[in-house]
Parts: sequence; C-alpha cells; structure tokens
Amino acid sequence: MKHFLLMYDVVPDYVKRRLPFRAEHIALAREAKSRGDLFLAGALANPVDGAVLIFKGETAAAAEAFAVADPYVKNGLVTHWRVREWSTVVGDDALVSIPI
Repeated sequence: MKHFLLMYDVVPDYVKRRLPFRAEHIALAREAKSRGDLFLAGALANPVDGAVLIFKGETAAAAEAFAVADPYVKNGLVTHWRVREWSTVVGDDALVSIPI
C-alpha cells in the first residue's frame, strides 16, 4: 500500500463558484472514502487557493480517476491538478517502515 496526494490549484473565486457543484463533489469524495480509496480531504485555508486529498492504494489510479470525475475539475474550478506519491514514515497510519 502507498499514499498518494491529489493536489488542486483553484480559481481565485473558488469558494463562491464551488457552491453549485459542492454536493456532487462531496458525494464523490464520500464514495471514494467508503471504498477505502480516500483517507482525508479538504481545502487549503487562509487563503483558500487549493485543496489536498490523500488516497491510499497500490497505484495512483484512484486519485487520478477521482480528479477526472470531479465536478470541480470538469467545471473549471480547478486550474491544475497533480498526483504525487507520498512516503509517510511517522504516525499511526504511516506506510513506510524505517529502522530505528
């Protein structure tokens, strides 16, 4: 298993423009969470200029599929998205074991 970060850059008026698509976006996120793909997600704050979603899986496929299906992406609220593998080493849910 690996962690993957799905990172969004968003339009300047994102908070206002996301309202018509928010219920669909949250439903998509809850579905991904119920499948065990999505671990945590949320918008960056102060300023709200992006979002980060943490996925768990063998590959980045679930994170990439989420972005492609996301109404925020489809409707131009996300100006750029990318997926990066994240090597987690400290914490209860860390996936990489390092020797002491």
